[in-house]
Amino acid sequence: MDLKVNDYTTDDGLTVITVEGEIDVYTAPKLREKLIDLVNKGKFHLLVDMEKVEFLDSTGLGVLVGGLKRVRAHDGSLELVCTQERILKIFRITGLTKVFGIHKTIAEAEEKRKGAK
Repeated sequence: MDLKVNDYTTDDGLTVITVEGEIDVYTAPKLREKLIDLVNKGKFHLLVDMEKVEFLDSTGLGVLVGGLKRVRAHDGSLELVCTQERILKIFRITGLTKVFGIHKTIAEAEEKRKGAK
């Protein structure tokens, strides 16, 4: 399964990364490169839309944690959009629900961000 990774920036400066497919040992480098590229371009507030992610392994989790460390070094944020129980379960088991902000929709994440400003 191929991994599709795209991004766009909202009006308020939030960069949304849409991910589709499986994030595993073979495809995770593609997501890692995208996160590094965005941070290098000065994008420090990232929202990863995982609604179309079918599978996530420990390599994928590592990429997300690495991305979080990169943006936090610039006082940024990396949050997730995910409602799929099988993916959420991975975050709960690993305790990463305490590390990542996880939202039901992109709009919900944007509203929460506006409220935090």
